[in-house]
Amino acid sequence: MHSIDIIDTHTGGEPTRVVLGGFPFLYGSSMAEKRADLASQHDRWRQAIVCEPRGSDTIVGALLLPPQDRCACTGVIFFNNVGCLGMCGHGTIGVVRALAHLGRIQSGRHRIETPVGPVDVDLLPDGRISVHNVESYRYRADVTVDVPGHGLVHGDVAWGGNWFFITGDTPLPLTLANREALCEYTTAIRHALSRQGIRGAEGAEIDHVELSTSSPTDGVDSRNFVLCPGLAWDRSPCGTGTSAKLACLVADGKLGTGDVWKQEGILGSVFEGSCQPTRHGVLPLVTGNAHVIARSTLIVQDEDPFAWGIPT
Repeated sequence: MHSIDIIDTHTGGEPTRVVLGGFPFLYGSSMAEKRADLASQHDRWRQAIVCEPRGSDTIVGALLLPPQDRCACTGVIFFNNVGCLGMCGHGTIGVVRALAHLGRIQSGRHRIETPVGPVDVDLLPDGRISVHNVESYRYRADVTVDVPGHGLVHGDVAWGGNWFFITGDTPLPLTLANREALCEYTTAIRHALSRQGIRGAEGAEIDHVELSTSSPTDGVDSRNFVLCPGLAWDRSPCGTGTSAKLACLVADGKLGTGDVWKQEGILGSVFEGSCQPTRHGVLPLVTGNAHVIARSTLIVQDEDPFAWGIPT
């Protein structure tokens, strides 16, 4: 029998399962190498933690690890129901909330080591959390993809810690009532991107699709709907998706240095984003909040036929 110590949080409705202990040792001199070891040698542990019957297709796991960087408060590897992630904005906010709940950090600036590089975070006095995300950029502008049943869809390919196809073309308003149809539409876009060879830098798979429109909410700039790699929709406004969106706005001259962009998801939760320009893109700052919802121990019993999860 194995025991896995966890804290569950949610960020704007999107769950993060923070793994505190009980995971096998991972080899590697960086979080990227440790992520590769997790993926190649310990993938059943990922399945056990976030897949059914213990988890769901919406849960993102966040494995806490000792950092290689002495300036970092923790290392982390994010994963979901289909594999490991490079970075997760809502998950980072959830990690910070969990660390604060445990008393491991106080208000102020902290560094978190991720597989795509170090990320600084601010635990603000009012309880909100700001993530200084990795450099984000638009890779291709005004890309056209032919989506069966929907015709031509136009959008940008951008990096925000994960690869996104961002489009304003949507057949329906971005509302909770339309979530099933929006999932079908964005899934069709993702499959079309793959079939037509539309990819990110160095042939990277575009595994997130983001619909982005104006918001009907006063004081909010945009509303989005994001399809995640496991084909579940993001309950939050998506931290890496917000970062990719900021990069596209700056590239189009629609957002100035330090300007605040408010982005909401279809649940109405809001992230505030701003950025500083770099040579190749922007350095995003994404602010949101998270709440602790459980502290528990997962039990893996060898005689259980679904001990290691139900593969997606």
